[in-house]
Amino acid sequence: MSAEARFSTSDGLSLAYAIDDFSDPWRPAPTLLLLHAAMGSARRYFAWVPHLCRDWRVVRLDLRGHGRSQLPAPDAPLTLERLVQDVAELLDHLGVAQAHIVGNSAGGYLGQQLAMTRPERVASLALFGSTPGLKNSQAPTWIPQIEQKGLRGFLAETISDRLPADADPGLVTWFLDEAAKNDPAYIAKFVLLMASYDWSDEVEQIHCPTLVVVPGGETVGSVANYEPFRRLADVEFRIYDGMPHNICDAAPDRCAIDVRDFLRRRFAERATG
Repeated sequence: MSAEARFSTSDGLSLAYAIDDFSDPWRPAPTLLLLHAAMGSARRYFAWVPHLCRDWRVVRLDLRGHGRSQLPAPDAPLTLERLVQDVAELLDHLGVAQAHIVGNSAGGYLGQQLAMTRPERVASLALFGSTPGLKNSQAPTWIPQIEQKGLRGFLAETISDRLPADADPGLVTWFLDEAAKNDPAYIAKFVLLMASYDWSDEVEQIHCPTLVVVPGGETVGSVANYEPFRRLADVEFRIYDGMPHNICDAAPDRCAIDVRDFLRRRFAERATG
């Protein structure tokens, strides 16, 4: 009912994923794929799983170069298309034609791109702190700070941009320790790639039911960067007043319950309680 596994991508990289499925075994559960943010891993969704795994087959992917997934060679090219292809290949590996996608920040960029380029694979999209690309943000300024202070040092110094002032100190320490497991050079490459994109003028290509959850005190870019999503044909907005960027870590129960309620209202696939 819970398992960790790996698969090989078409370019030969080994990616890790986890499955948590506590749905009724006599009927197939729809798949809900959770995609984490830059500097994160599938472990960052740990508190979400209990809210979701009764109704859905919850899959959590470690993006390439993150968590337990293989780190690409330093000279290997990194493209947005390759990252999106990783997601599609995981669905292929699992035999899943279509999934509900949840994306946090950079994970949401991949979900958006999948919904725009392979719409048949995405049943619904839930975006948390995820704008149409990272270009209109201060993200490029992070790189020299990471090089100077290290990944953990940079995040510790700027933790107020990510977690509320009243966050549990244990959460803060765990958040920093988990992020520090990632390779700083690769993270810099990943962030600079994401910061080169802005597809605000293309978001109307997303046609599936979409939930957009906005940190009301957004500290990476601006709340205004979420406005293009209002042009979607089928979209719901929720704003978490006063919260900084990392809402998925700071308010995991609230986020997961919002996803659960959105899917239960919009899809009649399952509703166990």
